[in-house]
Amino acid sequence: MELRQADVVWLDAHCECSFAELVQLSGLSEAELRELVDYGALAPKNPQEAEWVFSGDILVTVRAAVRLRDDLELDTQTLALALTLINRIHNLEAKISDLQAQLPHRLR
Repeated sequence: MELRQADVVWLDAHCECSFAELVQLSGLSEAELRELVDYGALAPKNPQEAEWVFSGDILVTVRAAVRLRDDLELDTQTLALALTLINRIHNLEAKISDLQAQLPHRLR
């Protein structure tokens, strides 16, 4: 089945996406995606393998990357930095949420 960028794809952390599929669905070029992996902004599940595989939920990240690149005219290195910072913010928000859930109800 051939997929286009506009196709609806249901993905979650349990799905997997090949590098070729990610290129096809993301709106980023193969070179841009490779650079984002090289900069550490995107992480394949199997970085040592010749054919990278990604968690299906990475498509949300790369589509956000496309919007950032296009709207702010970012180069790939700056885009990688922005994605890394956004990821750190999401991780910190999740930790805060977990810690708040552990507080007694009267302290929230």
